[in-house]
Amino acid sequence: MLKQTPPRPVPVNGWAPLALGFRPFFLLAGVAAVLLMLLWGGIWHQRVSAPAYYGAVAWHGHEMLFGYAAAVIAGFLLTAVRNWTGAPTWTGGRLGLLAVLWLLGRLLPWLGGVPTWVVPLVDVAFLPLVAWSLYAPLWQGQNKVNRVFVPLLLSMALANLFSHLQLLGVVEGIGDMRRVMVELVLLLIALVGGRVMPFFTQNVVPGFKPKRYAWVETLTFVGLGLVAAGEASALVPAAALGALWLSVASLQAIRLGGWFDRRVFKIPVLWVLHLGYAWLALGAALVGLSGFGAFPGSSALHALTAGAIGVFTLGMMARVTRGHTGRPIDVDRPVVAAFVAANVAALVRVFGTAWFASGYAMWVDLSSTLWVIAFALFAYAHVPMLLRMRIDGRPG
Repeated sequence: MLKQTPPRPVPVNGWAPLALGFRPFFLLAGVAAVLLMLLWGGIWHQRVSAPAYYGAVAWHGHEMLFGYAAAVIAGFLLTAVRNWTGAPTWTGGRLGLLAVLWLLGRLLPWLGGVPTWVVPLVDVAFLPLVAWSLYAPLWQGQNKVNRVFVPLLLSMALANLFSHLQLLGVVEGIGDMRRVMVELVLLLIALVGGRVMPFFTQNVVPGFKPKRYAWVETLTFVGLGLVAAGEASALVPAAALGALWLSVASLQAIRLGGWFDRRVFKIPVLWVLHLGYAWLALGAALVGLSGFGAFPGSSALHALTAGAIGVFTLGMMARVTRGHTGRPIDVDRPVVAAFVAANVAALVRVFGTAWFASGYAMWVDLSSTLWVIAFALFAYAHVPMLLRMRIDGRPG
């Protein structure tokens, strides 16, 4: 059960975009999701040159994970930890410093004349600083389970560090750290999903009682941890990793089934989270099949990235933004359209490219366009909320 401690009262003053962690980082994430994909389209069609430091494919993967996803994670945790512990998290100038550091990590690779060592130094610094900012409130809180987010953030930071060392040719003989980051983000989604989805559903669906199975909970995190470790080591055979992924998929299907009630389809901010988590189960199954050569690896990977990470984070940003600006969780048509577009973007990218490979470029273009539409609609609806103080006069 999700336990929350009422946050300590703070004055309602200052600049709204820096009043609480979700504000600057959901704003940056929403805009970045659009711009990064538009840039990727230009790179894909060779109209834009990728930053020389990364190269095309490496830049795309790195920015969607250590850029977009990291921003959503920072915004969510800087907001949720305050609720979970009752202790303040960074706001104001310190929060602004974090946001500027994240932004510099995105911009520096595009600037000429920047020393090569500056790019990884700035980019890698972001996640450890987020972890450090959360250390004090998490250790003040009574629930020790919450403290897992600090080592998880530091693990993501290590994945980022080694991804840069791989790009620079300093480290060889290990797995693709971008794949490891995917698995760490999925681990965080599994942690957060297990806490908030049953809670959200129980709060708004009359009479709903979620089901939990202790063995499924334990094996979920063991399985995802083993997948990440196996991927990092580059020593585990593809078929063995595939079998592990298939077991993870089965566990996530059971887990989601315990949280599901068909009435969630009447509430868009719930069904988008359920579909996002369903993408985790489906994506794990497809990656498992790809380990046996039964499904294209790139298409399977995008079920986890565009599907699970993209859809789930979009839903969480909408839910958190509305809740923490004092608004009801009901969403209007543009936001529902955003949820639909994000899911169709993932479907097209995964199954269009896998089953109709002769039109691969067309499917990638269509998926990218739908992704841009989804996040542009999110930004259209939520940026005004992120830039203004809560409508109920409360802090945050």
